[in-house]
Amino acid sequence: MKNIKILFVLFMVLLANCEKVVEIDVPSIEPKLIIEATFEVLFDENPIISNNTVALRLTADFFEDSIPKVTNATVFVTNMSDGNIINYNDLNADGDYEPENPFVPQDNVEYKLTVIYDGETYEGTATRIKSTTLTNIVQGDETLFTGNETQIKIDFTDDGSVENYYLFDFSEGDFRVLEDRFFNGKAYNFTNFYSEEELELPQTVNIKMSGITKDYFTYFRVLSSQSGEGGGGPFETVPSTLLGNIINMTNEANFPLGYFHISETDTFAIDLVDKN
Repeated sequence: MKNIKILFVLFMVLLANCEKVVEIDVPSIEPKLIIEATFEVLFDENPIISNNTVALRLTADFFEDSIPKVTNATVFVTNMSDGNIINYNDLNADGDYEPENPFVPQDNVEYKLTVIYDGETYEGTATRIKSTTLTNIVQGDETLFTGNETQIKIDFTDDGSVENYYLFDFSEGDFRVLEDRFFNGKAYNFTNFYSEEELELPQTVNIKMSGITKDYFTYFRVLSSQSGEGGGGPFETVPSTLLGNIINMTNEANFPLGYFHISETDTFAIDLVDKN
């Protein structure tokens, strides 16, 4: 038994001496431009207003803590029906460009987004996609695994005259896309849960429902799956390149990331309380 103990100690000493620090070189890639231009037409407001921000960032290496902001680009949107040009400025130098003159994208009008950065021109087009309104949102009593989740129940009625796709923004970085394949033209309800880490109750939460295209539905679903459950933010690190609908007109090989989309959006504010 004594010999076995001695051999074991010798083995551990040899194993410790064999340890070697391996340094892995993570290749640095050329930064790509990210263009996130998801316009929201708040059609249920009176008067109707619109959020038309164009956010510009650059991709960063995997171990970087921050995402570089692009503050020196030229940005404008063109109304393709009358040629009117809306210029954008980054007044706060934070990479978020706002229109010089606020505008509400019109129905059945194509808009072209143009971004000029580092000597290259990027373009994408979009039209306003309709949505229905939220009928009601209430807080429920059910929970999931920990017993501390907060449930909300969402109700709306789908428009049966067209094929609809929806994007729900539950705040706290929580998104969900939905298609009306199984409830076309009908009243529909579903449930969403917030974890106790997401919300400090009581709290007022603003929920958005936006009409989106089938292409954007597919894009966002893939983006969410790559970013992880509850992910899908435009500047998340994803394991593979996901192309949007914006093209580099100067150098097609140097394609951007991100998407240009115009959604009709309904909002609903709900006061959530601690029921546990």
